[in-house]
Amino acid sequence: MNIDALIDHIGQHTVNGLFKGSIYALVALGYTLVYGVLKLINFAHSEVFMVGTFAVLGVWSFMGATDGPTLPSALMFIVVGLLIAAAAAGGTALLVERIAYRPLRRKNAPSLVFLITAIGVSLVLQEIFGFVLAKFFGRPFGRLVVGMPNIVVSDPVIRLPGVDITNKHLIVFAAAVLMMIGLDQFINRTRYGRGVRAVAQSPDTAALMGVNQDRVIMLIFVLGGIMAGVASLLWSVSFAVTKFDIGFVIGLKAFTAAVLGGIGNLRGALLGGLVLGVVEAYSSSLFNSNWEDVTAFVVLVVVLMFRPTGLLGESLGRARA
Repeated sequence: MNIDALIDHIGQHTVNGLFKGSIYALVALGYTLVYGVLKLINFAHSEVFMVGTFAVLGVWSFMGATDGPTLPSALMFIVVGLLIAAAAAGGTALLVERIAYRPLRRKNAPSLVFLITAIGVSLVLQEIFGFVLAKFFGRPFGRLVVGMPNIVVSDPVIRLPGVDITNKHLIVFAAAVLMMIGLDQFINRTRYGRGVRAVAQSPDTAALMGVNQDRVIMLIFVLGGIMAGVASLLWSVSFAVTKFDIGFVIGLKAFTAAVLGGIGNLRGALLGGLVLGVVEAYSSSLFNSNWEDVTAFVVLVVVLMFRPTGLLGESLGRARA
């Protein structure tokens, strides 16, 4: 245990943890939206994130992106990549809802069936990108790690004693906070958001008041997919790699973040993601990077032992405008 290394560089570890935790938080929003309305753990959401990373890779390859482009070109690649990733991830999430979950809802299937279906859809999406694309497009789309152009070259922007905050840090922080604020305001301030909260609180009463439950459910899947798409763009900018099963571990971390903050709570997802990222960074310094996952899940278990509803605990249905 290297406590001195953690104390000496705690500022940098905190920044790095918040950086990675911001991506977890955006993915966690998809879990929280679906659970808040349907009480469903959508394990296929991790593959929605994966689809977003491949969408970014595809559009950057089509545009001829290279490492370290000029600032105007980098901005263009980021904006176009963001739009394509959000559209691809949102569309994938919508297809999952329409093809896999809606027929089960109409048959009033038990919760266990939804859970098994979610795991099955997740595996199917992994294999599509791990096998089918490998067969038709060659090794770059196979089961190996695929590199992407390094669109943003890491460069310190703010220097403090013992802490360097880079341009990548600022991009991820700003994007995560802006998307969280935008989603929170949409849910709490708009007519469509009131419909989401109404269905989350009481589906039968919402139906009597004229709220179309199917449209609301489609909306939350699309919104969750868009959040995952933004996260996939930020991941691509930050780490410049993807893989057919890249969503597996990130999805587990995002689900952990959602539960840690209070699943069904939008602000809890953000808090849970940031806390989880910082815990991972600290544990990596104290022990080594191999212990990141173990420490994160141990913290989750400890929190749930003493506060089963998570850190914030308020459900989406009880959120107020």
